[in-house]
Amino acid sequence: MTQLVIVGGGPGGYAAAFLAADLGMEVTLVDAESHPGGVCLHRGCIPSKAFLHLAKLIHETRQARDWGLEYKDPEINLETMRKWKNGIIAQMGRGLKQLSKQRKVNLVEGRAVFKSSHSILVNGSETIEFEKAIIATGSKPFIPDPFQSINPPRLMDSTSALELDEIPDRLLIVGGGYIGLEMGTVFSALGSKVTVVEMMDGLLPGADRDLVRPLQTRLKQEFESIFLNTRVVQLEEKQNGIWAILEHSEGANELEFDRVLVSIGRRPNTKELGLETTSVELDTAGFIKVNTQMETQDPNILAIGDVVGGAMLAHKATHEGREAIFAMKENKEISPSVIPAVVFTDPEIAWAGITESESKDKGIEVKISRFPWAASGRATTLGRTEGLTKIIADPKTGKILGVGITGAGAGDLISEGVLAIQSEISIDQLAEAVHPHPTLGETLMEAGQAWLGTAPHVYKRR
Repeated sequence: MTQLVIVGGGPGGYAAAFLAADLGMEVTLVDAESHPGGVCLHRGCIPSKAFLHLAKLIHETRQARDWGLEYKDPEINLETMRKWKNGIIAQMGRGLKQLSKQRKVNLVEGRAVFKSSHSILVNGSETIEFEKAIIATGSKPFIPDPFQSINPPRLMDSTSALELDEIPDRLLIVGGGYIGLEMGTVFSALGSKVTVVEMMDGLLPGADRDLVRPLQTRLKQEFESIFLNTRVVQLEEKQNGIWAILEHSEGANELEFDRVLVSIGRRPNTKELGLETTSVELDTAGFIKVNTQMETQDPNILAIGDVVGGAMLAHKATHEGREAIFAMKENKEISPSVIPAVVFTDPEIAWAGITESESKDKGIEVKISRFPWAASGRATTLGRTEGLTKIIADPKTGKILGVGITGAGAGDLISEGVLAIQSEISIDQLAEAVHPHPTLGETLMEAGQAWLGTAPHVYKRR
């Protein structure tokens, strides 16, 4: 019998396994892949960011013409691109496997099914008994039944799109969330005419509108079309492509595409796990119910990551995996943490803590300070003045409650905002912290100074 078995080797699963082993526990990690990493490494975060890096290079070479540098249009070699992407995945996978070996984590390749609250069956043959278990099986793309009448490869989800087997001339993306926009950015840079359909009245529903606005303006130039308040009511596969009927308030459009990418959400991987043999409970959407210590209704089983709902983010799963181990070892509740969100489009969008939209919905009184990147020396030298840095704070104490950034490298910049919120510092303290010049990080300092009315590059009428 092993002390701890973890089902799922993604960012949450392997982080939990490594920490548990570091703390002296006997750990078995079961995953369907031969190397840890999960969807994030093999079919999600890492390969998509590799292709987004290429898209950024293409955009920058085109933009450089305005600065006096002329480049020929790039020659796209899909085979080399796939080989490069697969090499990154293989290298990182080998690294995780080596780290598992160094920590003496027992890696088992296969699919696990719970047989009881103390045992799992792997690949229908190997039984593993455990004292405690953590479920970290992640999620998968959701494709509604009406779209499933279209056969692959013309119908793609976020996984198959990353295979990059060809560049469709006309691509329809259903869903204006972060996955759809990130993949749209890649395909557009590689030459596809991209059309995005979103049923809500704006891209990236849930994000603050002033953060989305610069991205939406840029995408309108990059994409063929963006349809908001629109539904795809019919898809029909024909010999030369896919006919789509898009319905909106002004009527309907009938358009033809070569491929369709559906990115309207993900579903937890909780089916066929044998959870009915345990006391684990699911909610109506199939997510595992857990308490503040990531414990399920079964006293021997915990769950983390996408399968418990909330933000489906790799770093959230990693945090929950580590906190679950600490809670298990020390029997303490997991303290609330600030979980940032990043959209790796161009420009990037990142936020942490409360958003302006949330403050309005919840009736929380806040004061907001904004610093436009048009006033940033570094943003000007990069030719990326469309950005914005935004701080949301308590109007009485000045305590920072939220930070939002849109612009080049926003995903890297948001970490300072996370630290500010987590450490409960005031906007005065951020404004007084000396930031190097000229950098994009200065925009956080100057947003704080703008709150005080002392920002050197923003004039505040008195």
